Amino acid sequence: MKPGMRNHFFLLGFLCAVLAWPASTVDIKSVAAAVDAHYNHLHTLEAEFTELYRGSGMERTESGTLWLKKPGKMRWEYRSPKVKLFVSDGRDAWFYVPDDRQARKMDAKKLEDLRSPLAFLLGKTKLEKELQGLSLAPDVTPLAADDVVFRGVPQALADRISEIVVEVTPDHQIARIIVQEVDGSTTEYRFTDQKEDLGVANGQFDFKPPAGTETVEDVNGP
Repeated sequence: MKPGMRNHFFLLGFLCAVLAWPASTVDIKSVAAAVDAHYNHLHTLEAEFTELYRGSGMERTESGTLWLKKPGKMRWEYRSPKVKLFVSDGRDAWFYVPDDRQARKMDAKKLEDLRSPLAFLLGKTKLEKELQGLSLAPDVTPLAADDVVFRGVPQALADRISEIVVEVTPDHQIARIIVQEVDGSTTEYRFTDQKEDLGVANGQFDFKPPAGTETVEDVNGP
């Protein structure tokens, strides 16, 4: 298992009602409530993502497309620099790399992978409850001047994660999530071209290993 493969998302509620306010005037509880209100009414979300991992003496950049659908479905389709797939129908999760000719099957409810809780954000977001010590992060340089950046520690993973940083844009979309683990490694996700409530078929979240692919049962996940 490559370093950082498990360094993927935990639970981040999406989107804020902050319209380019100076950081000193932002009420973080109101921001968190606006995040919840925006995403809890959504049924699907599609976005382009870039994933940047730094740790264990290495750096890695990958990119692709993410789909989420209520309840609990997700599809991470990596295209660059290597094709791979992480997909869950809410019951089973699969991690598949065509070049390896191997597919790993996992119980979605038992995943330790940090990407998995994101599948349940649509309709169930409660950011202030999920993140301890929620506060603005004025020391983190935003990708755009009008963005707002805040941080917190996920209660369920405090033994693994020192903090999570979230950046939101003036039009209420999340631009970036940074997961800082206690071992010093960092996984950063940047999101663009977000599309809300498009028609996404349930079949998008199904997976059947291609012929000749070895299937491996994995209790921990990628």
